[in-house]
Amino acid sequence: MGARSFKDLNVWRKAYDLTLSIYKVTMDFPDTEKFGITNQLRRASVSICSNIAEGFGRKSVKEKDQFYSIAHGSLTEVENQLLICFGVGYLSKDTLGDLMGICTEVEKMLSRLQIINKEKGEK
Repeated sequence: MGARSFKDLNVWRKAYDLTLSIYKVTMDFPDTEKFGITNQLRRASVSICSNIAEGFGRKSVKEKDQFYSIAHGSLTEVENQLLICFGVGYLSKDTLGDLMGICTEVEKMLSRLQIINKEKGEK
């Protein structure tokens, strides 16, 4: 039997974990970045799991794919912003590696979800 709730999706859980991790690491960012990279990074990470959840709640394959695609775009945004944070010295190499590793996992899972969704539409 399939997922009954977006919370049953492993990709949502992993994206949620990424968001919590980003909130934790950004707590140590300079106060001057509160409305800058901290806010942008947090919002982009929240967008990933939120769009997965919203896509799950949609009925048509086309609508689902639209939200999963937005989540994918937000994931790419997070990866870019993490690189910037590392570049300016807000993240250590180890922390960057850990977070990018989670991003890679989410990307693979999200891509698979999109493939499954499209296959359902072809039937």
